[in-house]
Amino acid sequence: MKTIAQTIILIALTTVYLTSAASTDESRTTAASIDPAGVKYQLQSHFGDLDEIATRGILRVLVTHSKTDFFIDHGRIRGVQAEYVQEFLKKLNQSRTNRFHASESNRIIPQFVPVAFDELIPSLLAGKGDIAAAFLTMTPEREAAVDFISPQGRFVDEILVAHKDAEPIEQLADLSGRTVYVLKGSSYASHLLELNEALEIVDLPPVNMINTDAQLLTEDILELVNAGIIDYTVCDDFKASLWSKALPDIRIYPDIRISSGQSVGWVVRPNSPQLTAALDTFSKDVKKGSFLGNLLFNKYYASTQWIDNPLAQTERDKFKQIIHLFLRFGEQYQFDPLALAAQGYQESRFDQSLTSHRGAVGVMQLMPSTAKDPNVGIPNIHDIENNIHAGAKYMNFLRNRYFSDDAITPINQRLFAWAAYNAGPANISRVRTAAEKNGLDPNVWFNNVEHMAASKISREPVRYVANIYKYYTAYRLIEDQAASKSAAMKKFQPSEE
Repeated sequence: MKTIAQTIILIALTTVYLTSAASTDESRTTAASIDPAGVKYQLQSHFGDLDEIATRGILRVLVTHSKTDFFIDHGRIRGVQAEYVQEFLKKLNQSRTNRFHASESNRIIPQFVPVAFDELIPSLLAGKGDIAAAFLTMTPEREAAVDFISPQGRFVDEILVAHKDAEPIEQLADLSGRTVYVLKGSSYASHLLELNEALEIVDLPPVNMINTDAQLLTEDILELVNAGIIDYTVCDDFKASLWSKALPDIRIYPDIRISSGQSVGWVVRPNSPQLTAALDTFSKDVKKGSFLGNLLFNKYYASTQWIDNPLAQTERDKFKQIIHLFLRFGEQYQFDPLALAAQGYQESRFDQSLTSHRGAVGVMQLMPSTAKDPNVGIPNIHDIENNIHAGAKYMNFLRNRYFSDDAITPINQRLFAWAAYNAGPANISRVRTAAEKNGLDPNVWFNNVEHMAASKISREPVRYVANIYKYYTAYRLIEDQAASKSAAMKKFQPSEE
C-alpha cells in the first residue's frame, strides 16, 4: 500500500503515475489523514442546474486521474479535460464578471473530483459532480441514463492492441477463444459482448473477456501489455496511437476494429437544460477541426510530452526534500501535508529562491517580520527547512488563535487560515463581522465570507483560497485512490516465491 509520502512525491514530481504504482488531496489527531467532515464537505450531493452551480460558485467536474486527461505536473493541474474545463469556465465567466458585476467571488471555479472510470456516470447520477469530463463513447445504455454533450465531429474507432510477441491477429474472428483484458465499465466491454454474439452465430468460441480492476485505466492496461503480462486489449484509436510512441513492445491493429465511428463526449445529468445549452455552445468552439479544439487535443495526444517523465534526478531529489518537509511539519502541527503542499505551490511553485517585490521569501512566501514574530519565532527563512517550518507554524497559529471555534468546521478553519495568511487575520475577522451583519454565515468561507472579502479587501484573498482549495481537493482525492490502484497493479505482478 502506498504511504502518503509516496503519494505526495508522485503528485509533485511526475506525470508517470502507473510506473510508480507498478514498481515498487486533516484530522484533529492524525496529520496524515483528513477529518471525515472535510471529505463530506467536498463530496456532498447536489442536483441543480447551472443556476444552482452559479450560486455555489463551484462547478464539480468528475475526471479520471490519467497521464492525458487529468494529472498533476509540478503541483499544477494539467490534462486535456482539465484544460477544456478551464476554457469553458473562462467563456462562461465572461458574462458573470463585467464592470457592473466584477467581483472575483462571482466567478465559477472548477473543483475536480477524480474517480475510477466505472464511477464516472454513477457518481454523476449520485450528485457527486455536475459534469463527467472524459471522452465517453455514446452507447444506448449510457444515452438512456445521461445526456451527452454534442460531440461536434469527434469520432473514434475501438481497435486491438497486442504485445509484440502475441499471436498475430488478421481478422476479428481470430480473437475467438483468446483472452482480452478491457477497462471495466467501458464501451469496449459491451462491444466485445456484441462480437461474442456474432461468433456464436458461426459456431466459434467466444472471446474470453476479462474486466480489469476498477482502479485501472486504459493506459494502465497498455503498460501491462507492454510488459508482456497481458497479450491483448482494446482501446480508442487515438489513445493507441499515442501510447505506441511511448511503449516499444505494443503493436496496434488499426484494421482490427471492435467498433467504428463512435461518437464521444462529456455527459451531464438529465434535466439540466441550462448547463447542457452552455456546454453545447462551448463544444462548437472546441469541435474537431477548430483551432482551440485541435490545439488542446494535439497538446496531449499528438506527442508523448506529458507521458514521458521529464524530470532529471537532481530535480527529483529537490522535490523529495520539499515533500519530506511538508510531511514532517504537517505531522508536527497536525495540519494535512497535502494542504500545506497545495499552499506552497500556490505561493511559489515550490521555488525557495523566490523573493517577492514586497520581500516575502521562499516556498511559503513569508515576510521576515512574520517569521520573527514570537508566535512563529523561526530564524533564517532563506533556508528551505526553516521556511516551510515557519509557514506551517504560522498556519497552525492562525487556525488555533482565530478560527478554532467549534462552530467552524475543520475545512472552514483551513479556508479561513489560508485567507488570513494572505490578507491578515485582522482583515478576515473584520469581514466575518461584516458577513454576519449582511445576513451571511460568518463561519463559512465559500459563498459567504468570501463575498465580503472581495468587497471590503480585494479579489486577491478570494482568488488565493479558491486556487489552493482547487489543488488541495484534487491532491486529496488522488491520494485516496493511490493505494487502491497500487494494489490493483500488484495483482498482475508475478510471485517471487
